[in-house]
Amino acid sequence: MKKIIKNILKTLEDNGYEAYLVGGFIRDKLLHIKSYDIDICTNAKPEDLEKLFNKEANVYGSVSFKLDKYSIDITTFRKELKYEKRKPIKIEYVNTLEEDIKRRDFTINALCMNSKGELIDLVNGLDDIHNKIVRMIGDTSSKLQEDPLRILRAIRLATILDFKIEDTLLESIKDNNKLVLTLSPFRKRCELDKILSSKNFKKGLELLKDTGILSLLQISYDNIKYTKNILGMYAQLNIGCDLEFTKEEKRNIININEKK
Repeated sequence: MKKIIKNILKTLEDNGYEAYLVGGFIRDKLLHIKSYDIDICTNAKPEDLEKLFNKEANVYGSVSFKLDKYSIDITTFRKELKYEKRKPIKIEYVNTLEEDIKRRDFTINALCMNSKGELIDLVNGLDDIHNKIVRMIGDTSSKLQEDPLRILRAIRLATILDFKIEDTLLESIKDNNKLVLTLSPFRKRCELDKILSSKNFKKGLELLKDTGILSLLQISYDNIKYTKNILGMYAQLNIGCDLEFTKEEKRNIININEKK
């Protein structure tokens, strides 16, 4: 474990709190992928976090800061009681790691580690990493309706990690695919950027096509070849929806197509 992470966990523990590294950083570490986004969960309340780290907590009970090359986010154990436009508008702080894990999205994002470097796996995420499966925690349909961005996140993870989307989740994505239309152009663009930036992008496009999402977004393509230039990737697509391109990006896409 990186010393920076261990020091944060120890700071919380030395002040009488539980604290765990959680999420994508552990997943990526197990898959030998570099990551600099550090998520830590704890039973310390937001006011405690503010005092310990001299940072102001946001409305979700998190304190965030940069440390060296790492982006640190420390969040109080919680459960989300009500969502509105994919944002939790009513939350409740809870006392146990088990309760906090239930609110998370995918099993592969819910592995935890304590300051001793011991792995804590409450939802069989380690098995899903070994078996290369993206699986939702809890009821798939409810989780997708709470936050429709999870639809594109599941496809993005399956693409960049070359994992399979678990059958129940895949069917639920198909059943709830229209929810992607409720996402902002910015959010849709962010996830599509990550899918198209992967050399495994063809898998992502096939998943988007098979789930009916491409047609909903009015995106089509014929042949498409990988290029490191993300605008070069978009230039190979026919796009009918708003993905929040800047005027300069739109001009660059037009220029790329004119040079073909």
